[in-house]
Amino acid sequence: QAQLAESGGGLAQAGGSLRLSCAASGLTFRNYAMAWFRQAPGSEREFVASITRSGANTYLSNSVKGRFTISRDNAKNTVYLQMNSLKSEDTAVYYCAAQAWGIGSTSREPYDYWGQGTQVTVSS
Repeated sequence: QAQLAESGGGLAQAGGSLRLSCAASGLTFRNYAMAWFRQAPGSEREFVASITRSGANTYLSNSVKGRFTISRDNAKNTVYLQMNSLKSEDTAVYYCAAQAWGIGSTSREPYDYWGQGTQVTVSS
């Protein structure tokens, strides 16, 4: 049974940083493109960042480009989201997702597995 477990969320001040981690188990991690999505109260779940299976290519939404970085460690079955220069509008539940043999889609539908989410709250 594949599982994704996010960690690293919490409370940060505007301008601060957080690093999210997502540990995968029960799947062959290197065969999955990985992504982060987020969902704020009253809003739809939106794409934040994705990374290809090898880690050679990454994609970021315009709202986080230049502030967030996605990376992965295939030896540790873990994907990371480094969030810098946080803004109040980054407040949301952040979800990790895995897409088998994918290229890091920016849409929700192609993803096969999802984590339970981790709350990020940015105070201004």
